[in-house]
Amino acid sequence: MSARLLKEGVYSVGAVDWNERNFHGHTYVTRKGVTYNSYLIVDNKIVLIDTLRKGFEEVLLENIKDVVIDISKIDAIIVNHIEPDHSGAFPKILKLCPDVEVYGTERARQGILKYYGVNGNWNVIKSGQSLNIGKRTLNFIDTPMMHWPDSMFTYSAYDKILFSNDAFGQHYATSKVFDDEVDFTLLMDEAQKYYANILWPFNAIVAAKLSAISKLNLDIELIAPSHGLVWRKYLSEVMRKYFYWSSHSCKNRIAVVYETMWKSTEKMARKIVEGIISENVEVALFDVTKDDRTDIASYMLDAKGWIFGSSTHDAEMLPVIAGFLHFLRGSKAMRRISSAFGSYGWSGEAVKCIEDIVSSVSSLNCPSLKVVFNPTDVELDKCFEFGKAFALKIKNEI
Repeated sequence: MSARLLKEGVYSVGAVDWNERNFHGHTYVTRKGVTYNSYLIVDNKIVLIDTLRKGFEEVLLENIKDVVIDISKIDAIIVNHIEPDHSGAFPKILKLCPDVEVYGTERARQGILKYYGVNGNWNVIKSGQSLNIGKRTLNFIDTPMMHWPDSMFTYSAYDKILFSNDAFGQHYATSKVFDDEVDFTLLMDEAQKYYANILWPFNAIVAAKLSAISKLNLDIELIAPSHGLVWRKYLSEVMRKYFYWSSHSCKNRIAVVYETMWKSTEKMARKIVEGIISENVEVALFDVTKDDRTDIASYMLDAKGWIFGSSTHDAEMLPVIAGFLHFLRGSKAMRRISSAFGSYGWSGEAVKCIEDIVSSVSSLNCPSLKVVFNPTDVELDKCFEFGKAFALKIKNEI
């Protein structure tokens, strides 16, 4: 890849990681790969906005050289976020540009120093401060916990570009640059998956910050995130989605998520789904040992109903769904209705274990369901009625 022009004097100089399949350790499956976006602004001063992941330094340097032959001519680095996928190349750039001025929050300064043992000529900035670089004045907007404490946005009024850090991102490796150059449905699916797995726990913060930013009446023609495509055509669509997701809004749909040992809980799950379908309510069935947690969370992000099932093993639920539910508890979701089900041989604690965890993020106002060993036809009929009743609850909930 080479430098890509966004607007006159503004370039995308990041890297495409076509083969990355696990992000944030193994918490996020990235089947479409990842991009690490860095941006270069050429004015009276030359400014680099964020670097990228360690291992891609040479890609970044080559892309910068497409625009600026001498790397040492960079006057400033803006650190919107210190996470290693955004800052891994920082020490390399700093070594090549020893006199460069660095701009970021105090939390960013502390974090960069802790990660790399260096931070250069650091200028601590606060929200509302700005940096004049010639024709352009870059304005800084503090956005702590979107999604780390150090996070901020940078806005160029001259270019009408919001450099939005992790907000509005997608994990979508592609040779294209702009949102209207790829399939819109796939793009929005990746944007929802990204929100569900990165920003969902910070809904209240996202909603408050979006509201505050909207009051600034910024004239935005491009949103340039740190991952994925640059938004130019579908700005209003993705903004509406962010307001929608961060408000805990839900659709009348249900996610049934289960883990089974000897297929008994799976039989229950499938019959529950049949009952839901009989009421013409949208539903998706997920085996947590086979489906990606990333995809399950994306579907659940705006699903009003959640039903979880597990066999009982050693007086507990099974381990994979246990891990998923602990992850889900971190979402701090609201306005959901949930229930639990499962098969067991002796004591059946799995259902109670599920209820104990999900009660913090949903209302448990639908009775749970347990069966001993393999469900009989009569018990499967009860599973059908369980799904039907749950679907009715979802449809009637105001």
